[in-house]
Amino acid sequence: MLFTKGTPLRLAPLLTAATLALSLAACGSSSDDSNEASGASGENFPVTIEHALGKTEITSEPKRVATVAWSNQDTALALGVVPVGMPKATYGDDDTDGLHPWVKDKIDELDGETPVLFDETDGIDAAAVAQTSPDLILAPNSGLTKEEYETLSKIAPTVAYPDEAWGTTWRDAIKLTGQALGKSDQATTLIADLEQQMADAVAKHPEIKGKSAVMSWIDPTDLSKVGYYTAFDTRAAFLNDLGFSTPDFVTKASQTSDQFFLEVSAEKADELGGADVFVGYGDAAALKKAQADSLVGKIPAIERGSVALLKDNTPLAAAVSPSALSIPWMLDDYVALLADAAAKVK
Repeated sequence: MLFTKGTPLRLAPLLTAATLALSLAACGSSSDDSNEASGASGENFPVTIEHALGKTEITSEPKRVATVAWSNQDTALALGVVPVGMPKATYGDDDTDGLHPWVKDKIDELDGETPVLFDETDGIDAAAVAQTSPDLILAPNSGLTKEEYETLSKIAPTVAYPDEAWGTTWRDAIKLTGQALGKSDQATTLIADLEQQMADAVAKHPEIKGKSAVMSWIDPTDLSKVGYYTAFDTRAAFLNDLGFSTPDFVTKASQTSDQFFLEVSAEKADELGGADVFVGYGDAAALKKAQADSLVGKIPAIERGSVALLKDNTPLAAAVSPSALSIPWMLDDYVALLADAAAKVK
């Protein structure tokens, strides 16, 4: 299918919450050898983190970290911590080992053991998390409900999302995780390094400059509507990191909606004409079907083929939901794909 939702994220209204500041309290105890070896220090604790679901206090350096939801294990690993437990990958896992390739590569690099893999097909498995005996649970990029948060907090201190469910940027995920692990300096360095990698990759493709892009979903079996992701979606926001501007219709919709996915009827498809490039999950056959449609096929980007197609349920399709590890893994391939679509803009 062209532009299938192709995503582990839930298509549901975002939970709105006031923006909460993150506070850090430090105490002046000395470091021991294990803290120094891990890049953390006893001087970084206790730490108190405020988030959308409450306030979490971490009294000492975590030794057994578990993660739930999407990509939080990536951030911990990027900061040098191998989780004792993490969700099993069920989307974009080409070799069906439960690990995305960038996760497996990092675990091997850190000479770590494969974490216990939680099955989250039907939601957070709190019992499985508890069995790993964590002293910290990371979920800054998640859609935890209040009930799920309270259940997990009875197991170990749990860090939820800072503002909106499933709306945590990769930068904020790194910052939050760095605070929770006592590695804020390392987190700052990591963010700067990733930003430089992105700038270098985009610089190789001048075709992107001055173009706008939208993350979209079009079902070739039902061309009566066109779906697109708002600025709240991390994949849509990541297009800005890669040099694209946000089309006006996405900006306006994002200002009046708290959802990260919206649809318009095909009769109003002309409203989507402000996007130079469409990005989505699918194949060439589905694109041809969309181009042949009397309404959807008249969207300029669709008509001229300025479309970056991601094969559904592949590692690359999963990687474009950006994380500290997926970004460097997919960066060159994704930017080249986007640049090819941008080059077709007249």
